Amino acid sequence: MNGKMLPNLRKDIDAQMHTLEAVIAAVIMVGIIIFAVQATSLTPLTSSTANAHIEAQLQTMGQDMLSALSYSAYGEDSQLKEDITGWDGKEYVWNGSTYRSTSRLNETILDSSLADILKLIAVPRGIAHNVHFSWVADNGIIMNRPYIYNGDPSDNAVTITKKVQLSDSDVGNTSVFAANTGIPDAGDGTRFYNIVDVKMTLWRM
Repeated sequence: MNGKMLPNLRKDIDAQMHTLEAVIAAVIMVGIIIFAVQATSLTPLTSSTANAHIEAQLQTMGQDMLSALSYSAYGEDSQLKEDITGWDGKEYVWNGSTYRSTSRLNETILDSSLADILKLIAVPRGIAHNVHFSWVADNGIIMNRPYIYNGDPSDNAVTITKKVQLSDSDVGNTSVFAANTGIPDAGDGTRFYNIVDVKMTLWRM
């Protein structure tokens, strides 16, 4: 009985030793990679590569934010559509704690899902951002108005867009909505109202 146990015990010890050796080897490899990355000198090429990497990250971040806001459960409007239909036509800016309208006569705080997600994700990471709404006017010209504006983008800025289709039932009183936002009813006599293109621009400050 003891003779059978000794070979099994030896096998267990050998297996543990192999496992320990593999773990040590993995730790050494990770350490070498970290050291190599930190020791790499920054050249114009690596700087350009870093900028491209940052732009790719911003692009992915913006796409994820707009995709999340565009999701809608069955029979319900998306948060992005609700932000557009609830827009009062004013321009808002980040003042360090919230988004406030630029109107001096009737200053208001922006309460929207777009503002919430930007405040949660972009602001803490030091990412400047603009959001514009654009649409086709009655004369066929594309109109563009700021929803959130925080300055002129840098050369490394990225822009992500998402189209939102509106119907008459979405906007409610079409005359009031058109007067407040400037977005006209492009489908007179139909339930179609217009298509709004949401443009989010992100850049590092």
